[in-house]
Amino acid sequence: MTGTLDPGTVAGIVDALERARRTKEQIRQLTLDHPHMTIEDAYAVQRAWIDRRLAEGRETVGHKIGLTSRAMQKSVGIDEPDFGSLLDDMVYDAAAPIPTSDFVEPRLEVELAFVLAAPLTPDVDSIDAVYAATEYIVPAVEIIDARVQRVDPETGRTRTVRDTIADNAANAGIVIGERHVLPGEVDLRWAGGLLTQNGVIEETGLGAGVLGHPARGIVWLAQRFGRYLDLHPGQIILAGSFTRPVFVAPGDEFIVDYGPLGTIEFGFA
Repeated sequence: MTGTLDPGTVAGIVDALERARRTKEQIRQLTLDHPHMTIEDAYAVQRAWIDRRLAEGRETVGHKIGLTSRAMQKSVGIDEPDFGSLLDDMVYDAAAPIPTSDFVEPRLEVELAFVLAAPLTPDVDSIDAVYAATEYIVPAVEIIDARVQRVDPETGRTRTVRDTIADNAANAGIVIGERHVLPGEVDLRWAGGLLTQNGVIEETGLGAGVLGHPARGIVWLAQRFGRYLDLHPGQIILAGSFTRPVFVAPGDEFIVDYGPLGTIEFGFA
């Protein structure tokens, strides 16, 4: 699939996305105005937006993988995950309240993060190869957001995967746990998470919900995009959610219990 959008159109879309990020006002679904936008176009928009933020002084600290469950892929009509970039201002400390004012429509997902010890290249072809390139694995909570309207208020139309990819795969933040495990130390298929919101367990899940094993999405990322991305040591790779997203409101308190992998506790202001 090739791109259809010219550079000027891509730049205009980036302007709109950046304006939405700054003003916290969602914009109309991109595919309503650009119905022929392809997935390659969407990634071109995402790259241009991230490049603009890097030019403003931000730094790339890693990447996120999304749409890793079969149910989610079927719901949006694709047969592979998607990915977005993690920037340095997206990393939040669990010790301080997270400002909801940093986001448009924040939601949380429960995940595992792989921290790289070696570069990931397109020849990565197995879970073992991902493990060989990994320094450690740590629990993480992703904060996803929607700068593009999820549902069009006029037609009721749900945004497409192309809208989501252009919107940096909905990524907006990450909270990282403290308990590190070495590759192979635990069976990540059975690594679980219990997400408690204001004292009520709202979501539970297992690592196997991510393509059968959390490392499989990282294999996909390396093979599909390793020749374009600089996946180097020290980067954080969010492997994909094994829970449904939970909406966030000011004052909410969260405890995400990963059992033997530890607990992440944080709140929103």
